Amino acid sequence: PDEFDRKDRSAERGAREQDDAMGDDDRWTAIETRDASADGSFIYGVVTTGVYCRPSCPSRRCRRENVRFFENAADAERSGLRPCRRCDPTGPGFRARRAALVARACRIIEESESAPDLGLLAQTIGMSPHHFHRVFKAEVGVTPKAYGEASRARRVRDRLGGDASVTDAIYAAGFGSSRQFYASSTERLGMTPSKFRSGAVDVPVIFAVGECSLGSILVAATPNGVCAIEFGDDPTVLVHQLQDRFHAARLTGGDADFDSLVARVIALVEDPTAGVDLPLDIQGTAFQERVWRALRDVPAGATVTYADIAQRIGSPAAVRAVAGACAANHLAVAVPCHRVIRTDGTISGYRWGVERKAALLHREAAGT
Repeated sequence: PDEFDRKDRSAERGAREQDDAMGDDDRWTAIETRDASADGSFIYGVVTTGVYCRPSCPSRRCRRENVRFFENAADAERSGLRPCRRCDPTGPGFRARRAALVARACRIIEESESAPDLGLLAQTIGMSPHHFHRVFKAEVGVTPKAYGEASRARRVRDRLGGDASVTDAIYAAGFGSSRQFYASSTERLGMTPSKFRSGAVDVPVIFAVGECSLGSILVAATPNGVCAIEFGDDPTVLVHQLQDRFHAARLTGGDADFDSLVARVIALVEDPTAGVDLPLDIQGTAFQERVWRALRDVPAGATVTYADIAQRIGSPAAVRAVAGACAANHLAVAVPCHRVIRTDGTISGYRWGVERKAALLHREAAGT
């Protein structure tokens, strides 16, 4: 602090006056809330510690009177400050490093033949088990155990699609016992393993392809409700995609009664503010279903960000996982992932094309 005070005080006052004109109150708010979206827009220094940080730095909060704002790291270093080791303001940042570590953990889990021990996995990543568990859940949206179970269930599905028996597929995927998998098999596969393996003759999926203002539209339903609403440019491709997704089901074309359901879906596409209520058969992971429920609560004409949805489901750090759940949605319009935009207000990617997303948002805005 003494060394900093010996710097040219007149230059410091001039810098403060310039910063005040640029909105220091907003900058301080970004620091208080650790707003990652403000990273790169400015740097702040703490004269009592002699370091400078990103706005999102997780270090203990400092006092406002000890803070100085800078446009970049070079300006901060010219004032005698050094970079913070926690937030790494001149490097990729702790969030990027943390995300990379979690991605590495995901790869280890996916490649393990059996569930890896939490302690050993945390040690490999370089964290304590408790801290690793908390960080992993914040980044991915589920615990390491749940992620591992989902990964192994995916391997079971892949093997059941081949020549393996149900028992062989379960053990080869890494489950310690068949009972362990059967306890939640219906949730993981959408049906029992034997039905999945034999072709799911008792799980009919009815479908039909029509046309709407956004191009071709495929609607499919199980006895529980609509399980797919897909847009596309080629009806044949839409049908092949449905066959790939429900390869173990009995697909049949819709009849006159089903055509009325398709008409209700198209009505929702053409007028999203009409409030058409559809019976849905939502099939996803527990985390995905939390995201999709939150999306269904977003009214027509309104938009949210991925961070907003993460906050609403109680996982504020799981922004990337929320984006992944949006990308996995197969129920266009009924689960309105098109209402999710970037933080800066621009339109982000959409499973069925950004142009369709823009069209849906435009008609919703016009109808409210």
